[in-house]
Amino acid sequence: MSFRGCYLSVWLLGLLLLMGLARPARAQTFDPRSAVPPDSLHATLEVLPARPDSLRQRFDQERLINRLQAYSRRKTIAGRAMSGLLNFTNRQGEQAGLDAVLLDRQFDRHSFKIVRRITIRPLDAFGYSLSDSTRHPRSLLDKAGNGLHIKTSRARIRQVLLFRAGQALEPQALAESERLLRQTPEILDARVLVNERTTTRDSVDIEVLTTDVFSITAGAQVGTATAGVITLGDQNFLGLGHQIENSYNYGREYDNSPGAQTWAYEGSYTAPFRHFLYAQARYRNEFNYRSGGVSLKRDFYSPTTRYAGALNIDRYALDIALSPPPAGQPYRYYPLNYNVQDVWVGRALRLRSYDLGYENPGRIIVATRVVRSQFQTVPTPTPADVPNYQNTYHNSTLLLGTVGYSVRRYYKDRYLFGFGRTEDVPTGTLVSFTAGYDMNSVVPRRYLNVRLAAAAFSTRTGYLYGAVDVGGYQRLDAAKKWEQGLLTGELTSFTRLYHAGNWQYRHFLSSRATIGLNRRPGEFLQGITNDRGLRGFSPATPILATSRFVLNYETTLFTPLSLLGFRLAGIAFADAAWVSNRPGGGSPFADSPYTGFGLGLRFRNEFTVLRTFQLLLGYYPRGLNAANGIRMYESTRETITFSDFGLGSPGVPQYQ
Repeated sequence: MSFRGCYLSVWLLGLLLLMGLARPARAQTFDPRSAVPPDSLHATLEVLPARPDSLRQRFDQERLINRLQAYSRRKTIAGRAMSGLLNFTNRQGEQAGLDAVLLDRQFDRHSFKIVRRITIRPLDAFGYSLSDSTRHPRSLLDKAGNGLHIKTSRARIRQVLLFRAGQALEPQALAESERLLRQTPEILDARVLVNERTTTRDSVDIEVLTTDVFSITAGAQVGTATAGVITLGDQNFLGLGHQIENSYNYGREYDNSPGAQTWAYEGSYTAPFRHFLYAQARYRNEFNYRSGGVSLKRDFYSPTTRYAGALNIDRYALDIALSPPPAGQPYRYYPLNYNVQDVWVGRALRLRSYDLGYENPGRIIVATRVVRSQFQTVPTPTPADVPNYQNTYHNSTLLLGTVGYSVRRYYKDRYLFGFGRTEDVPTGTLVSFTAGYDMNSVVPRRYLNVRLAAAAFSTRTGYLYGAVDVGGYQRLDAAKKWEQGLLTGELTSFTRLYHAGNWQYRHFLSSRATIGLNRRPGEFLQGITNDRGLRGFSPATPILATSRFVLNYETTLFTPLSLLGFRLAGIAFADAAWVSNRPGGGSPFADSPYTGFGLGLRFRNEFTVLRTFQLLLGYYPRGLNAANGIRMYESTRETITFSDFGLGSPGVPQYQ
């Protein structure tokens, strides 16, 4: 018998066994993954036979699984076939009594029941606790903070929930809704619970409890007596989840650019809608760079999301340098103005699950994207200024398509960014291949990109994330030359949480590489300051690079001390950044690195959006705009950032 014939025989045997072990024929056609009419409980009951316990028989998968498991233990041919076909082994996390995966199984017995009623109880930012219902704001500071705060509206919370009243409850909808609520910037913590006292065989009542964060943000980062950064925003404007962000940077100095703009502004307004749609307007204005745009997007926000996409319209006005100047001479800049229209749509395809009762976490994702660029002004240098210059800026339309495989899992941990609150750690696997075609008025080009990413987590050993991304364009002319290539890599890790009495600490390590490959003249990376390189680094002159490699290390000591609601942690850090400004890109390791070393204090208030405040003292042996290389400064930079494994838009990674 051929393999295909054997495979079909086993499946037919399994189907016959399912039909023989199941209840009467009226219930055999039930598929627990199929959609249930969502309008009402009455509509659901009309579909089923008129038996009092029919819904219980329809939802009771555990009894069927137990019968199949008992049948698979038989020493018959059919029993052995069943044992080889189905997997009844418990997961190690369940055997240990703790399922570390965030999408836990505690609500499985309520899957596919009808949601009868949803009760939403949002709580203010200060003085409340979801783990202690007796706590209430008592201090004057708590009451004053709540007086300035507008509580999150029930309509906003309802936007994030993956279930609706009158609809069947999908598996994992409760646990995923709780995670998504906790991920929103306006909510500190959330609980999504089933009211077991009112639960029946066919319907449930659900309670949603949330605590807010104080959403108004304001900050000042002072670099020198005449330079710094001022920020102001609101992550929950009017309690609707609207986000306002403003950042003003003043007192900038550029020694090689006399008359340069000494201030910079960046701001945005984001509004959420139902079905996880987000609209945004943004504007940025700084030295030699101005941009503005609007967008409408929906991400693969959950492993169960089927459709995603976005529409972006942006305008850019830049002044770019086409080549480094002679030593001691200022840069010469040329105007570059263009518009970009960008639209993409993606579809996630579920994979078949061979583990009864649980959904396969893997997804095959396909997506397509169209990016149109139109140039109004391009650089026109004279041959004396830039010899052998060739204009590479032309109107173009880029068509992209991506096929990827994604697995997403979430774990819970504490003492990463916060002081004891529940924090979500994403892990999984992502493999994607992107191909595209660049239609322009000069030479058409082919685009290829490959991305690999994976992460693992354990409470005993810690977290490890790695990713590599490589892509570029190939000119479709006689030379078949590759250009505008980009190789990026990232490695992030942190250790398990160590204990020393009431004190706890972790070690964090991250590295990021951005290697330009045959880049165009005038394309440079945006320095090595703050999140792109050395924290607190303020160079005397702008550092333009075509390739960059950054290494960051930090030890964080969580203390039991607190002051006015701010918990205290001590930190020690060491940063290094290698850069190269060779035309076109290449290895960044030709020159010695820029380095930074320091100590500091981190203050954390879980109840505000601007949760982290740091006072740091850093020493920078090279390049600092200070005589002794020492700088004291304030920062809100987080230790590390997580990368999720939901595939986004078909990519051309940004060179920045």
